[in-house]
Amino acid sequence: MARKVFFSFKYDDVPRAMNVRHSNVIAQETTFGFIDKADFEAVERKGDAAIQAWIDDQLFGTSVTVVLVGANTHKSKWVKYEIEQSIARGNGILTVDISKIADLQQETTDCCSLRVKGYNHYLWNKDSGRQNLGKWVEEAAKAAGKA
Repeated sequence: MARKVFFSFKYDDVPRAMNVRHSNVIAQETTFGFIDKADFEAVERKGDAAIQAWIDDQLFGTSVTVVLVGANTHKSKWVKYEIEQSIARGNGILTVDISKIADLQQETTDCCSLRVKGYNHYLWNKDSGRQNLGKWVEEAAKAAGKA
């Protein structure tokens, strides 16, 4: 079943997040939360209310939120907001450690401690994310009653 999936991540992790996005595990037309730098900067210049409105619009109609966790994700007020809104909407949620995906300089980091209590956490590299993300999304959806 094609699901509308929102991807939450700290903007610093764009190269790693794009690696997940381009894994072709989930169809591009059903993924939300990705924004290019120019568009993000345009929204950001309009202030916090505009960012919240953009997030709310992106979350509309989604059934699962995938939080991509890197080294500093726990510091992002927008990731926190996205998680809060996802819980309020009843989305299935899962977190995925993307810290060991090499960035553009072929470097990796350590994962921060961000986890969403009561929801599953996976390691992209060790848990074969490319092969399993679709399954994880379905499990999160079913756990949230979105069968």
